[in-house]
Amino acid sequence: MSYFELINEKGWFKIPHLLDEVLIQKLRDGMDDAYSFCREIQVKNGIDANTDGTVHHLPSVKSDVFLDLLKVLKSNEIKKFLHKYFQGQFILNSYGGVINKKNKPSYVANIHRDVRFFNSENDFMINVLVMLDDFTLDNGATHLLTKSHTINEKPEENTFYNNAERATGTAGDVVFFNSKLWHAAGINKTNQQRRAITITLTKPFFKQQLDYCRLLGESTISKLDDHLKQLLGYNSRVPSNLDEWYQPKEKRFYKADQD
Repeated sequence: MSYFELINEKGWFKIPHLLDEVLIQKLRDGMDDAYSFCREIQVKNGIDANTDGTVHHLPSVKSDVFLDLLKVLKSNEIKKFLHKYFQGQFILNSYGGVINKKNKPSYVANIHRDVRFFNSENDFMINVLVMLDDFTLDNGATHLLTKSHTINEKPEENTFYNNAERATGTAGDVVFFNSKLWHAAGINKTNQQRRAITITLTKPFFKQQLDYCRLLGESTISKLDDHLKQLLGYNSRVPSNLDEWYQPKEKRFYKADQD
């Protein structure tokens, strides 16, 4: 079955060995640095109780490493699938990560889905789960309730855990799943941390969780290729003054194909 057929039928699929070991190690190191940076802010702002092990907006730290991961989505097969899934263009909505520690689950261990509303006719968001360590039953491989992207109501806890599949795999595997799919991180029972990057992509009209273009700056964005500009939301920006609004077609902030 094709990627598109798999995600329509099951709600998710896995691409094994998508990342090479060099990139995986760079991402691990970058994520460790990002966690230290994020944790300091979480503690300072008093929201550290259930955020331990979570990192958000990874391009804020070591942007080059995390932009390299986004280049993987440029492959023809993946890009073709995503264009078909979204029926057009798509952008980065969020770029975070999870460090699953022994017996210390964060909020991502709750049964949830990543869109708050249910629409059976259109798909506006997709999750991309990048394994930076092996995912096993013992270290908390994610629970995915297959076909639950067609269900509006949150499943009962017993129903969910008795029927959910586990996203086991090796470092470098990548799981794509419909953001309407009910899922939950597993409990890590080992002494080793289990790291993953969690990315969401949406149609361009969705508001991003962070303004990635402003975060990286015009000087950085202008040097990127068209794929990364599109993915970071450069072609669906909101003008902030009339001079930015009144521009010829080729210079508009919000391009015509970003629907």
